[in-house]
Amino acid sequence: MVTRSGKGSAVLTLPSDTEILIAREFDAPRHLVWKAWTTPELVKRWWHANRGTVIQADIDLRVGGRWRWVSVTNRGQEVAFRGWYRAIVPDERLVYTEMYEAVQQSEDDEGTLNTVTFIDLGGGRTLVTMHTETYSREVRDMIIQSGMEAGMQDALDLLEDVARSL
Repeated sequence: MVTRSGKGSAVLTLPSDTEILIAREFDAPRHLVWKAWTTPELVKRWWHANRGTVIQADIDLRVGGRWRWVSVTNRGQEVAFRGWYRAIVPDERLVYTEMYEAVQQSEDDEGTLNTVTFIDLGGGRTLVTMHTETYSREVRDMIIQSGMEAGMQDALDLLEDVARSL
């Protein structure tokens, strides 16, 4: 296993050639971290990672439901991701596909498969793990080299702020 760590409090590891695993503790109760992750108006407050503005956060939170989040960077570039939910256990787990629209190969291209777990640590603390499965090492490496880690660290810091404010 290769381990990487950034300046933020999330820990990113690469368990295999096609996987990314991120773990971060939040100083907020699990149900509030879940709410901040799954409520459109709250997603708009953290997903931009201080790099622009979220202009769309569509969430159809049901199995088979679609999601799409769009931001405009400080440089004016539109960045859009979308997917659909495969499994949902409220306050505990989300499984969904994720596609960065700028590199979508075809309408059938589902991108990565993400599993996000929300673990109650007690005392108002939550551990969130984000497991991403890609279909090749090249895709995994492209995600890592995109600057994803720095943006993810900042976005998760904002997510904690949003959850704590609820």
